[in-house]
Amino acid sequence: MPFQRIRPSGSYRVDATRRRMLLAAVAAVPLAMASRAHADTIAVESAEVRVEDEDVLLNAQFGFTLNATLEEALQRGVPLYFVLEAEITRPRWYWFDEKVLRATTQYRVSWLPLTRQYRVASGLLSQSFDTLDEVERLIGRVNSRSIAKVGELERGARYDVTVRLRLDVNQLPKPFQVNALASREWQLASEPRRLVLVP
Repeated sequence: MPFQRIRPSGSYRVDATRRRMLLAAVAAVPLAMASRAHADTIAVESAEVRVEDEDVLLNAQFGFTLNATLEEALQRGVPLYFVLEAEITRPRWYWFDEKVLRATTQYRVSWLPLTRQYRVASGLLSQSFDTLDEVERLIGRVNSRSIAKVGELERGARYDVTVRLRLDVNQLPKPFQVNALASREWQLASEPRRLVLVP
């Protein structure tokens, strides 16, 4: 008896269609997770470096707002740490850029339930504020911050200064660090802004 070719039935075509839809859905999962994990943006409204006396000074203005998740964390006693980073590099055409200096400033933001105020501490200095708007303005405004000494740089050479402000999730308690990996509500950072400096 000769072999007969069996044509696919309608149910087979439906199964193939379902399989394609399932594969498309699975492929979209990493994209959706990446979208959720993408950081909220701190806007770099302005930034400049200048040399005054023997210091390299940074002026910058960042604009951002704490989302509801971060605000609730503060209210529950979880301090938030923000880091202002300024990295000075020297371009080299024949190799990677030379990392010359890196200056960081850390801000610790906490909520004081007894006085119902926010406390911002940086180094040995601390200030109290009634509203988060005041906290955001303080952290976002950088006035004449010294990031290097002129004597540490070669006069007349070209340097790149990269400035960035971000929420430091590594300072969060461990359970919150896990949340920060998968949730964009725990991510807050500016894009690096590159400036040119010729001392």
